[in-house]
Amino acid sequence: MSQRDRDIIHRILNGQPSAFAELVDAHKDKAFTLAMRILKNRADAEEALQDSFIRVFKSLQNFKGEANFSTWFYRIVYNVCLTALRKRGEHFLVKLDDEAFKSEIVADEINPLQAMESEELQKILDIEIKRLPANYGAIFTLFYVQELSYDDICSVTGMPLGTVKTQLYRARLLLKKNIEKHFSSGNVAQENLLKGQKL
Repeated sequence: MSQRDRDIIHRILNGQPSAFAELVDAHKDKAFTLAMRILKNRADAEEALQDSFIRVFKSLQNFKGEANFSTWFYRIVYNVCLTALRKRGEHFLVKLDDEAFKSEIVADEINPLQAMESEELQKILDIEIKRLPANYGAIFTLFYVQELSYDDICSVTGMPLGTVKTQLYRARLLLKKNIEKHFSSGNVAQENLLKGQKL
């Protein structure tokens, strides 16, 4: 856990509830991104985030500090969003591990957000990340945006490691496929640029 989070939580638990606003400011943006990836609706994501922060405030005294605060918090956000999906009559689909996919997953993931030299490609990437199915978008966001480890993602989602890696691998494949659709076969320069991103 970061020293900043530790200090803020200590102040809150020692009679300075106003410090909670600092905790909100430190984590609201990434948490909102995760909620949006799952719920695909700004109003629902904002409501889920408010609900999550209320739960955090009420439960903060139970946080033992054994894990990162962000991992514990994202777990709450994740569960609140899944509950919101169920209320909408939607399901968060997680397929069982696929051995064929497992065998293709490389240990060192390549960050698809690195070396983005094309403004156009960056815009397309942003669009396609938002279009990822909720189950893929959540894992992708936790790994690349929140920069959580595989173990932390397992803690947040409750998924086994193999499933997390499979979901992330499929998200990357789908993202690569959808981005490639934006480039015509006649535009060699753009195609070469896309291949150079190593998605």
